[in-house]
Amino acid sequence: MSENKFIGAHVSAAGGVDQAVARAHDLKATAFVLFTKNQRQWKAAALTTETIDNFRAACERYGYASRQILPHDSYLINLGHPTREGIEKSRVAFIDEMQRCEQLGLSLLNFHPGSHLQQIAEEECLARIADSINLALEKTQGVTAVIENTAGQGSNLGFRFEQLAAIIDRVDDKNRVGVCIDTCHAFAWIMADKRFDGIPMILETVNPDIWPKEIAWLKALAAGGHTAATPAES
Repeated sequence: MSENKFIGAHVSAAGGVDQAVARAHDLKATAFVLFTKNQRQWKAAALTTETIDNFRAACERYGYASRQILPHDSYLINLGHPTREGIEKSRVAFIDEMQRCEQLGLSLLNFHPGSHLQQIAEEECLARIADSINLALEKTQGVTAVIENTAGQGSNLGFRFEQLAAIIDRVDDKNRVGVCIDTCHAFAWIMADKRFDGIPMILETVNPDIWPKEIAWLKALAAGGHTAATPAES
C-alpha cells in the first residue's frame, strides 16, 4: 500500500482475528483497529498457532504492516485502579493483551489510561498507570503502549495533555510509549480552551438537519458543560 496517510476503521474480528484483516481490505482501508479478544471479558482462550499463522498470512496477503494496525485493549482494564485486587487484575489482563500483540507480530497497543474512581488522588492514580505500563513493558518486547486521551467523563484520567505527560514522564522506556489522540474525545476541551476564542469554528458534518442541535451542544461545551450530552444522545 503506497498511501502516505494510513486511514481506516475499527473492524470486527468475529470469526477470527484474520477476518479483521480481510474486512479492512474490503473497505480499502490502509489502517485498522481491532480487538484481539472479546473486549467485554477479562479472560480469553490463548491464541493458537493456527490463529497466529492465519493472521500473519492475511497481513502479508493484503499488505498490512504492523505500523498500520492499532489493536485496542479490553474496556474492563483500569491501570490506575485504586484497590489492590482491581489493579492486579487489570495489570494481568493488560500484560496478556500486550503478549497477544507480540504473538501476532503487532507493534502497538492502544488503551485508555485509567480511573481513580473517586478513591485516590489524581497524582497517585497517574503514578499507578505509569507503574502498570512499566510492568507490562518489562514482560514483553517490541510492543509500544499507546495511551489514548479520554473525554474526562466520570473519574477517568487522560483528558488533559498534562496528565498524559505525567504518565509518560514516569515510564522507564520512553521508546515504547506513545499517544493516540481521539479528536472526538477532545471536543469538550477544545471548546473550553480560551486559546481557541475569536476564530471561526465551522461545522462540516453531513446532516444539516441536526446542525442547530450540534451548534447548541458546542456552545454548551464552551460555557463549561463538558459533560453535556451529544446531539445523538439528547
